Amino acid sequence: MSLAMANPEIAAAPIDIRGLFKEYGHGDGVHGLDLSIPEGCSFGLLGPNGAGKSTTIKVLMGLTPPTSGEVRVLGHDVRSDAHAIRLRVGYVPERHHIYPWMTIAEVIWFTQSFYPYWDDALCQSMLKDYGLDPRKKVKQLSHGMTTKLALILALCHDPDLLILDEPTTGLDPLIREEFLEGINRLIRIRPRTVLFSSHIMSDIEKVADTIGIINEGRLLVCAGRDKLMEKTIRLKVTLKPGNSAPERPREAILSDTDGRCWDLTVYDLPEGEMERLRRDPRVERVDVQSLDLEEVFKDFIKGARRTI
Repeated sequence: MSLAMANPEIAAAPIDIRGLFKEYGHGDGVHGLDLSIPEGCSFGLLGPNGAGKSTTIKVLMGLTPPTSGEVRVLGHDVRSDAHAIRLRVGYVPERHHIYPWMTIAEVIWFTQSFYPYWDDALCQSMLKDYGLDPRKKVKQLSHGMTTKLALILALCHDPDLLILDEPTTGLDPLIREEFLEGINRLIRIRPRTVLFSSHIMSDIEKVADTIGIINEGRLLVCAGRDKLMEKTIRLKVTLKPGNSAPERPREAILSDTDGRCWDLTVYDLPEGEMERLRRDPRVERVDVQSLDLEEVFKDFIKGARRTI
């Protein structure tokens, strides 16, 4: 029986982070992060390199202690229950630590011994789908094949939560597509909560139904993917000759002025605010431009960096 079915407390929030600080001497880390990921959500944590994605995940997995704050995974405190968390979480790190001298079969045998449940039928099916020969040694595998093996090891103990930390970094486009398709297929077969961190927009779009953008260890926005794309727009404002730009709306995340051209990127702008801007006597016209995810991401990051 699935552990998720056996423990109803999971339904509250498989990941619950409140006021997380993780400080390092060099200044990087996480600074007051609040994040709650509900059951069944496929969450994409999007940020540039060094934004705090991997640090957050290491805290969630109990691999590094938080400086302060409260972090719970599947109802367990990361400080005191790291072992219980690892039993119920499938984890694929950016850098794999699979014993290179073992064969694939030996790695699977070794890994399954740590878990009370192991789906051997799923394991064999994934080995076949991914073209992995159990007799082959890990050191003979390409980076892409090693990543696929890591996903098998993460999924076949039927975890309630799957955490993927930059899993497609360094993969060629075809292997990356197969990897992402495999994740989506397995989620459809057995719905589960997924946290997928990446700086690759197309990967996030394929896997995540909810997106959080992080920079400098701070969460800038968290919303459903469709809402984020619908509510983040660029306003191309043309000012009347001789006029300066009006006060920027509080929903503005990025603002640039060049002569009579005022470009504003806004998130979740109220309809009344748009009409107020159009009626402003200093404004000649307002054009609305939709953005793709890469443009949304870049504007949130640029805006955040200008305020630091």
